[in-house]
Amino acid sequence: MTAAYEQLRGRDAVHIWRGRAPDTLAPDATDLLSDEETEMVRRLPEPAAARYAAAHVALRRVLSGYLGVAPGEVVLGRRPCPRCAHPRHGRPRIDWPPTDLDFNLSRSGPHWLLAVVVGHQVGVDLEDDRSLDVEGASRFAMSASELAHILSAPGGAARTHAFFRCWTRKEAVVKAIGVGIITDLSEVDVQPAKDGPVLVAHTEPTGPDTWVVEDLPVADGVFAALAREAGATGPVVFRRYQEIEHQETTEGRGVLVP
Repeated sequence: MTAAYEQLRGRDAVHIWRGRAPDTLAPDATDLLSDEETEMVRRLPEPAAARYAAAHVALRRVLSGYLGVAPGEVVLGRRPCPRCAHPRHGRPRIDWPPTDLDFNLSRSGPHWLLAVVVGHQVGVDLEDDRSLDVEGASRFAMSASELAHILSAPGGAARTHAFFRCWTRKEAVVKAIGVGIITDLSEVDVQPAKDGPVLVAHTEPTGPDTWVVEDLPVADGVFAALAREAGATGPVVFRRYQEIEHQETTEGRGVLVP
């Protein structure tokens, strides 16, 4: 492993990488992607195709800097679903090289966030300030206390902000667990009246049942949250993808800048 990996493990930290994807596909946009990802790019319209490809390429380049292998050598897969053990829709993982590095990627519009840790489960969610029926969505996904918190906001931007604080926290938890939104989200109470970090309890057949959840500061009009296993209390360190985008070692591997 690399010095970046040792630094991450030694501090029990989580690194949050953030980037912005282009709106058009580059000629080599899919060179590092798996066959399944390449097929996804072919099916998506622009600009969604370019954004998907760029975020997944960035994922491999960032991970390669911790793993000490070329980006094209990183093999990604999935863990079995904690509910049904199906191998196709559990948490993402690194199949090669062998490692205890964990990660989670979230995308919204051109923005993406990537959380990287060692030895813990992690989830991250990112949402842009899109137009939606806040009250209708809240009645579908929120607990009674969360709904009351959202509806008590004075309307407009404040109510939208309250909704996305709840939504991103919930999504970060279920992504860390690996069950996604098949969970009854109203059962994942994320205490939006508290600025955080907050402890959120949610039990599935496997994995931790308590999570430390916090809001992440990102761009204006974008909301994000991070969920880590309770007990993983190292620092949250932000990185910008541009720091490594054009930097390489003599072996052609991505370099992480402290």
